[in-house]
Amino acid sequence: MTEKVTSAPVGKLTAVKGMNDLLPPASATVEWFESKVRDLMARFAYRNIRTPIVERTPLFVRGLGEVTDIVEKEMYCFEDRLNGDSLTLRPEATAGVVRAALEHSLLYDGGKRLYYMGPMFRHERPQKGRYRQFDQIGAEALGFSGAEVDAELILMATALWAEIGLTDVRLELNSLGQPPERLAHRQALIAYFEQHLDALDEDARRRLHSNPLRILDTKNPAMQPIVNSAPQLLDFLGEASLAHFNTLKSILDVNGVAYTVNPRLVRGMDYYNLTVFEFTTDRLGSQGTVCAGGRYDYLFEQLGGKPAPAVGWALGVDRVLELAKAAGLVATEPRLDAYAIVTDHAAMPLVLTTLQSLRTAGISVQMHTSTPEGMGSMKSQFKRADASGARFALIFGPDEVKAQQVTIKPLRDATTQQVTQPLATLSTWAPTLQSSF
Repeated sequence: MTEKVTSAPVGKLTAVKGMNDLLPPASATVEWFESKVRDLMARFAYRNIRTPIVERTPLFVRGLGEVTDIVEKEMYCFEDRLNGDSLTLRPEATAGVVRAALEHSLLYDGGKRLYYMGPMFRHERPQKGRYRQFDQIGAEALGFSGAEVDAELILMATALWAEIGLTDVRLELNSLGQPPERLAHRQALIAYFEQHLDALDEDARRRLHSNPLRILDTKNPAMQPIVNSAPQLLDFLGEASLAHFNTLKSILDVNGVAYTVNPRLVRGMDYYNLTVFEFTTDRLGSQGTVCAGGRYDYLFEQLGGKPAPAVGWALGVDRVLELAKAAGLVATEPRLDAYAIVTDHAAMPLVLTTLQSLRTAGISVQMHTSTPEGMGSMKSQFKRADASGARFALIFGPDEVKAQQVTIKPLRDATTQQVTQPLATLSTWAPTLQSSF
């Protein structure tokens, strides 16, 4: 027997705080950006994967780490009323992609290059460029261990910035090495921070013995001098880890990709090893990271599968588009080719047949619709046609309908003449209506 859902009396219903509606024309900008991403992913041979928005909570606890901010403070968790399972709205997508790869044996015939798009959920304080529901785009290369794949992903992100015209983005790199190297560094960090307990805030003291590496990622300005003098993980890297990092840097150097090695860059999830990186900007205030990622060679094993190397990145769509807007690069809504003006409702069967033929030919066209009072005057319809942004008005007046014709009137180009065309030869004149941009 299921529990009955009831609702208390409420006033005006609005969206949940931090979870925003996406309305036209802003939605056109997102579609423009997603189209750029799809084209780019195809050129790099990455294929789309779509995982559920809801996953079992242990996936994220085991995958991200129990003492990460996401798991401790930010996840939306709830109990499935049918079976009592703990479920979570996904706060990120990498763990779900790896879970899907394990569940469906995606790596049985070799590595896979995948990308995803979709909403993520974190219970944070909403602010510009940072919301509780936010769209994320990510790329994951599963089953590849070489530093050249790390470089490929960074080159892909760099190509995306060029594709949309962003220039004010900086790349920071670091290497987290392998578990034994991190363990040695961890012990050195604990010993160092224990000597400076008075300088640590409450959050840092709580993490001192559970996850001291995360102290390096503190946003507390008062702790920066202590953090800046802490032991650096790069000093603990062995020969193989250094070789991996140096290979990555050499590939970026050859391709002219500028970067800064940031020894304090650790990322927020526990599953990273070796390469980590962030693309940052000064244009978004405190929310300066627009894209970040790294290598996570142990996540498959953490989630119960056979070991498999992997590397990936994710970007926040809201932040990238805020940056594009600040740089004056925001795309406008797609242009409408034509608007159909209809004077008599009885002509609608003919009009609709014509418009369907135009749409089949690739022409975007909006149909004028009637009201209980009728079709409206020609003057009012022309006002609507002009407001629609259409390049042409298609006039289906009494004379045109009787002669099985349509009059094509330019709305944006005064140098182009109005013409009347037979509907029977639509395929020959329809291409002239199509926008070239």
